[in-house]
Amino acid sequence: MSRAAIVVAAVACAACSGRMPVLDPGGPQAARIATYWWIVFWLSALILAAVVAFLLHTLAHRRVAAAPASLVEDTRVERRLALGVAAAVGLTALTLVVLLVTSVATGRALRSFGGTDPLTLEVTGYQWWWDVEYWDPVPSQRVRTANEIHIPVGRPVLVKTRSLDVIHSFWVPGLHGKKDNIPGHGSSLVLQADRAGTFIGRCAEFCGVQHAHMQLLVIADQPEVFDAWLQAQRRSAVVPTDAFARHGFDLFMTGPCALCHTVLGTPAGGRRGPDLTHLASRRTLAAGTLPNTVGHLAGWIIDPQAQKPGAQMPGNAFGADDLSALLAFLGGLS
Repeated sequence: MSRAAIVVAAVACAACSGRMPVLDPGGPQAARIATYWWIVFWLSALILAAVVAFLLHTLAHRRVAAAPASLVEDTRVERRLALGVAAAVGLTALTLVVLLVTSVATGRALRSFGGTDPLTLEVTGYQWWWDVEYWDPVPSQRVRTANEIHIPVGRPVLVKTRSLDVIHSFWVPGLHGKKDNIPGHGSSLVLQADRAGTFIGRCAEFCGVQHAHMQLLVIADQPEVFDAWLQAQRRSAVVPTDAFARHGFDLFMTGPCALCHTVLGTPAGGRRGPDLTHLASRRTLAAGTLPNTVGHLAGWIIDPQAQKPGAQMPGNAFGADDLSALLAFLGGLS
């Protein structure tokens, strides 16, 4: 295969990982957006069918060009032309009115969602991952995670979004439309899941070389399952008592890891990278780039640039025994 063909294939597949069913709504906001999309689709299809039918009719009944038999004005032809133009203008105006009315109605409906007791999240976009904080008036009860959002089924969720580097766009098509995150400007949206399941989201605004690998998961749990998850996430990490895992703990705290990452209950309080307090409970690594397995985690620690070129995380030169100990410690952060 030629280099050009490889480049074309790579570009075509750059953001195709993971299934994002944009017309399979999982909540009321996404359902309103999908309804509007279908209205636009069927109106467009109807207009296309009418234009094609008119063209085919014209081709089937075309006449051979010839000099007119008379130069006298034919009022019947003029009347038919006038009626045709009027009908075209009227149908066009009607279509625009229908689209305008449904667009305004959809926008108002999306703004009206909110409920009386929404769960509040603060989502911050970075190149190229998502920081997620579950807000609580009591600071000690707040939960911070990354690239993975759990929400309760049937409860509105107020998502406050922002960016601290470049423009990002928060998009979970199964639950809501896109919301741009512009540095220096906060924005928000309310989403809700009406059924349990996992909804794939990602950044929808080109934000750099790893834009296609800036994914997130929104996991809708039954309320009791969500409450149990939230309580577990509030707990601090437990310092390992096993000698091997304790060696990994010491490596983490004395090495570069603690400079960028937070692990609650330990001296590690870095904010440059994702919070790792409950790393082992997450499904993916590097914002959906890799599954969260021991092998992928080891490869990510040693050479993240091989997995996600341009990522902020540097490589680490751990020996085999030290790496195994570090993995044992990280594997216990559940």
